Amino acid sequence: MPAKPKESRVQEQRRQVLEAVRAVPPGQVAGYGEIARRAGLPGRARLVARILSAGDEPGLPWHRVLRSDGRIAFPPDSPAFAEQVQRLRAEGVRVEGGRVRGQRAAPSLDEMLWSPPGGPR
Repeated sequence: MPAKPKESRVQEQRRQVLEAVRAVPPGQVAGYGEIARRAGLPGRARLVARILSAGDEPGLPWHRVLRSDGRIAFPPDSPAFAEQVQRLRAEGVRVEGGRVRGQRAAPSLDEMLWSPPGGPR
């Protein structure tokens, strides 16, 4: 039986990003940078955005990925913006003025290690 071809670095990064996006549970969100960190690609938020912008992965919960400040990245008057708001609200996520409210972004490893206990992040 022939060996399975090894995936390229680009394919591997794409797979890692898609796995990280799929791991975001319904009703929760994550920023592009957080997805990059979860995929083992810290500092590669733009790569995450580029992979998601291809829109070629059926069933991918892309709508759970936002900017780091909780804003939807699409222009407010675009059909994609309206669709993302609709999908998030259908999962119980509070969206006001194009921004998700009531959820804090997951802390980075630095924040978890260096923030004072019970102190601000």
